Amino acid sequence: MYEYMSKIQSLLKIVCEQDRAEIDEAIDLLADANLNKHSVYVFGASHAGILAQEMYYRAGGMITINAIFGREVMLDRSPITFTSDMERLVGYGTALAKTVDFKKDDVLILHSVSGRNPVIIDLALAAKKLGVKIIGLTNVSYSKTVTSRHPSGKRLFELSDIVLDNHGDVGDAAVQLTGAPQKVGPTSTVIGAAILNTIVTESSQRIVDKTGEAPVFYSANLDDGDAKNARLVEEYKDMIHYKF
Repeated sequence: MYEYMSKIQSLLKIVCEQDRAEIDEAIDLLADANLNKHSVYVFGASHAGILAQEMYYRAGGMITINAIFGREVMLDRSPITFTSDMERLVGYGTALAKTVDFKKDDVLILHSVSGRNPVIIDLALAAKKLGVKIIGLTNVSYSKTVTSRHPSGKRLFELSDIVLDNHGDVGDAAVQLTGAPQKVGPTSTVIGAAILNTIVTESSQRIVDKTGEAPVFYSANLDDGDAKNARLVEEYKDMIHYKF
């Protein structure tokens, strides 16, 4: 088997065996938020933001998940190095939080592999002050090897109500190149997407068990997809904070 695929399979097995309790907590929290009409948000900076896009406005995805997009930390920003500067800028995450109408008992999913940069810490702190529940997706062992870049000295796993661990290598890349000092093949996106989609699928089933239907997008390419989606959007409109 290819080494990278073998590594991914191994990590998924570790997550399933070691983190079931935390994943179950997140499933309960997401299901309860939908049933009680509390808003759900997701954010990540730079490549961590790929998972915000993964969870947002897609067929088979949860309609009620609102992605927070900070323009200065997205991968289409040029020069790309500017995203690193903004990730590390104290106060940017606080300003970003002010653009979101957080309410008590809302849920904020934050993804940061190292969990050390100010943008993610500022957002977590601002949301927690308003009574928002934080689900932190990070690499705990990696994060413990680095210091926080935020004045509080905190890292994401220290501020999260629920910590989801991607169990990747320190530095994220997983495959050591023979004859060279580098490692290649980051695992955080693949593992993180698997964890979050597991939470979405399981919480959706719990919502169905209570209500008979989940707030999940039908494919717009199905003949009746648009009509079904319009009905669900109307039902959950108070939780949806993006425009169609």
